[in-house]
Amino acid sequence: MKKHVEECIRDSLEAYFRDLRGTEPSAMYEMIQRVVDRPLLEVVMKHAEGNQSRAAEWLGINRNTLRRKLLEHKLMK
Repeated sequence: MKKHVEECIRDSLEAYFRDLRGTEPSAMYEMIQRVVDRPLLEVVMKHAEGNQSRAAEWLGINRNTLRRKLLEHKLMK
């Protein structure tokens, strides 16, 4: 499973570089974190049925960190 996710990410990054058509990228690390966080949180919260403690455990992060990230991405009020 891990390999499948890595392959998807690798393919997406290769497509990103192709789309740049030689233009130099910038701040890629921050951009990738930003675009991955929201869907990751959405899917994990869905499968955890909204249970923040379970989702935080699955993600390997503190529940308070999860809550902060959910608020940052406007995934909770």
